[in-house]
Amino acid sequence: MKFIADFHIHSPFSRAVSKEMTIKKIAESARNKGIKLVGTSDFTHPEWFKILKEDLTEKPDGVFTPKESTADVYFILTSEVNNMSVKDGRLRRIHNIIFTPSFQDAAAINEFLAKYGSLSSDGRPTLSLSSRDMLEGILTVSPDSFIVPSHIWTPWFSLFGSASGYDAIEECFEDLTDEVFALETGLSSDPKMNWRLSALDRFSLISCSDAHSPPKLGREANVFDTEISFFAIKDTLKKKDKARFLYTIEFFPEEGKYHYDGHRSCQVSLSPSEAMLNNDLCPVCGKRLTIGVLHRVELLADREDGFIPQNAIPYKNLIPLDEIIADSMKVAKESIAVKNKYREMIKTFGPEFDILINLPIEEIKKRSDFEKIAEGIEKMRAGKVNLIPGYDGVFGKIRLFEEEPEVKEQMTLF
Repeated sequence: MKFIADFHIHSPFSRAVSKEMTIKKIAESARNKGIKLVGTSDFTHPEWFKILKEDLTEKPDGVFTPKESTADVYFILTSEVNNMSVKDGRLRRIHNIIFTPSFQDAAAINEFLAKYGSLSSDGRPTLSLSSRDMLEGILTVSPDSFIVPSHIWTPWFSLFGSASGYDAIEECFEDLTDEVFALETGLSSDPKMNWRLSALDRFSLISCSDAHSPPKLGREANVFDTEISFFAIKDTLKKKDKARFLYTIEFFPEEGKYHYDGHRSCQVSLSPSEAMLNNDLCPVCGKRLTIGVLHRVELLADREDGFIPQNAIPYKNLIPLDEIIADSMKVAKESIAVKNKYREMIKTFGPEFDILINLPIEEIKKRSDFEKIAEGIEKMRAGKVNLIPGYDGVFGKIRLFEEEPEVKEQMTLF
């Protein structure tokens, strides 16, 4: 069965997350977007875990169905945690996503993790526990569970982050490195960037939304052709099976908020080469820049840009439909006009991903009020987009209807 999955989101018990992120609302948003499988998020939080047990029905194949929603959507138990530890005299702060197949397994993991931090303080708890030791503990209490390092290039709180991480995965997971078989690329990088590191060839590269509100669901996602089952997903990722893991759905990475180097307080954004020429210092205040994802990739890469590994999983760069609508109408994407037009398109044509990926452009253009939006979708599919890269926590800007000097060409394996 072919379906779309988004494993990494957050509940209202995480910081800066909408109260709309209920199981019912998440399921409804997933249906509108065409997503079949969603991570529950935050099962480590006691109150959210209680809600999950009340709102979801557990299935024997490691997935769950909502009790109070008509949406044909499944859930899988996931939770992101913040691992903090000191190694080689440096504080390491790394986010990891935990996947587990049952409420019983989740409860056992929670009992173990509670020894290292307050699980009730945040939906994404901070643990005084290294990633390696956490993995060992999880596998001890729940052998079927696995972890995926989150947004591995983000400067703060990630495996390869310029301000918090390592230069090699083996430095982080040590003797348990072979137990890690998937990595989350994050919004500021795409597979093409990760392919430049030969050390990552064996890993399945997943992409997820890290959504804090229902409209953000699926801004990055994964497309599978397998049974909707925890164990099928695990086996597919572990084997990096291209027959079952079809492709990922990606932001244009420039839109991510850590793609370029920069200093937000001085409104300074620099490419890696520009930052290096200035010794990675802000040209306005002289303080050290926040070194972005592209710079870190350049530092660690052992291949030229454009290299495609033999076993690479393909990908597609997409722009969320509400952003295309907003750009076509020249209004904010949070506006009522955009929300109304979005609902109208979903009602007319079906789920968002079908509109963005599969629906013939001429079919959209048959409706004159959708003609400008159709033009934007056509440009997106061709990669004809104008980009201003994000930096130091500032999201990048992407435009389809403005002429900019630099145009990025889309690269996929299709």
